[in-house]
Amino acid sequence: MEEKKDVLILGIESSCDETAASVVKNGRTVLSNVISSQIELHKLYGGVVPEIASRKHIEKINQVITEALEEANVTLDDLDAIAVTYGPGLVGALLVGVAEAKAISYAKNLPLVGVHHIEGHISANYIEHPDLEPPFACLVVSGGHTHLVVVKDYGKYEILGRTRDDAAGEAFDKVARAIGLGYPGGPKIDKLAKEGNPLAISFPKAKVADAPYDFSFSGLKSAVLNYLNGCKMKNQPIVEADVAASFQKAVVDVLVEHSMWAIDEYGFDKFAIAGGVASNSALRMAMEEACRKKGIKFYHPSPIFCTDNAAMIGVAGYYEYLAGTRSGLDLNAVPNLKLGER
Repeated sequence: MEEKKDVLILGIESSCDETAASVVKNGRTVLSNVISSQIELHKLYGGVVPEIASRKHIEKINQVITEALEEANVTLDDLDAIAVTYGPGLVGALLVGVAEAKAISYAKNLPLVGVHHIEGHISANYIEHPDLEPPFACLVVSGGHTHLVVVKDYGKYEILGRTRDDAAGEAFDKVARAIGLGYPGGPKIDKLAKEGNPLAISFPKAKVADAPYDFSFSGLKSAVLNYLNGCKMKNQPIVEADVAASFQKAVVDVLVEHSMWAIDEYGFDKFAIAGGVASNSALRMAMEEACRKKGIKFYHPSPIFCTDNAAMIGVAGYYEYLAGTRSGLDLNAVPNLKLGER
């Protein structure tokens, strides 16, 4: 019996402000993971400027892919397929990755697999957890997305709840800006909150009446801004660490609460978190504790696989490739692509 050949996928990710490439073997083994971040560039503006991000992707993408291939010790001829994020994200940024992937696919006659960015985040959990297989529940929390998802099978998802307004990460960025911490807000609030009292200020936790699993963070964000303005008007001192800790607690409590309701209702024994905010230390600790109390297994990627990277795209691409998903050279960027849409 002949040995099964390893499947090598080149993953490409350029949906926001990270230009990334990765070579993934058999969907679980990351041979290289190269990320070129633009955070320093966008700090000047207090957030990601789409045009600047797109231009930087164009400058970096060939370098990043070359580096990923070298690090993995493979050439384009060794690859089985190219996987690329085609949505959701910033349209100009996505187009750079999609155009690059199509060019390589055409030049080398390799299958092209378009990957959904959020599916990538969920798939990041497979990298360090060889025992994790569907079905399980997953909370995806990032700058642009907050989703509570049932992973029914590889590539098959059911959305239980999503945010009605701001994503959790977006709320972190806006509150960080209001406190004067600058960009990116998530890590800075996480750090400052460790010095504050999470019970100092009682911020609201929004419930969406007809949808118990949905989230809403814009009211919380407004409450923090109103609190800060109120203090300034009354000339009261603002303890920034307390504001950060209390705000973070309000977000974390809601995320944990909704996740645990889903686990109770659907009877899952495995729960995962994914996305940039999944590297928040308070969220990880609270989820770990909640899952431990219920006796269920808790999974989370290392921080490097929580933020945008191409390894997760290579992993998601591998399972799509096995399922027979092929994209044509007419693959386009879809900035508002919903989870589960093709």
